[in-house]
Amino acid sequence: MSIQMIILQLGKGMIVSVEIFMLTLLFSLPLGLIVAFGRMSKNSIIRTVTKAYISIMRGTPLMLQLLVVYFGPYYAFKVRIGSGYRFVAVILAFSINYAAYFAEIYRSGIESMPIGQYEAAKVLGYGKAQTFFKIILPQVIKRILPSITNEIITLVKDTSLAFAIAQAEMFTVAKQIAAAQTTIMPLMTAGLFYYIFNLIVAVAMEKIEKAFSYYR
Repeated sequence: MSIQMIILQLGKGMIVSVEIFMLTLLFSLPLGLIVAFGRMSKNSIIRTVTKAYISIMRGTPLMLQLLVVYFGPYYAFKVRIGSGYRFVAVILAFSINYAAYFAEIYRSGIESMPIGQYEAAKVLGYGKAQTFFKIILPQVIKRILPSITNEIITLVKDTSLAFAIAQAEMFTVAKQIAAAQTTIMPLMTAGLFYYIFNLIVAVAMEKIEKAFSYYR
């Protein structure tokens, strides 16, 4: 197989990897903020439940979580699993996993804000919601962007774990070609694709950090 054909087939797998990456961020970033609120809640039940959720998500392998989300409906409720559910299961598992990590990042940023910020906002007549979304959150985002960037870069590489439930993303395609052609070239090419993907992400996140630099 020529290098052009290898790149073409890997390109198709790359599209799936990008879809997993984008959809995971779309759902996990806002979900992580909600979980962070639960983690900091004054209600002991909500706080305990969210702490347990975060502990389980961070303490067990993402691959295992993929298997549970994909096969769980059948073993728990005898629901027949169609092939169309495979991609949904990948997005669901990735989203709830990364939401736990993002929640702790959000929490660390929110709790690092000086109490004087809240007091000043109260003096100016801001409500709690206005204070958080207009004053606190923009500063929190600036503080946590480096940590968020690390998790996002990890997510790019973690998309390869979708193979656990036979979702054909780029690395799975590369392994299939390598096995069929008995050559390491597809795997090396996939590695280059991942590096370029991560480089693009890193540059984009650096630009976002600069956009928030006026909060210094």
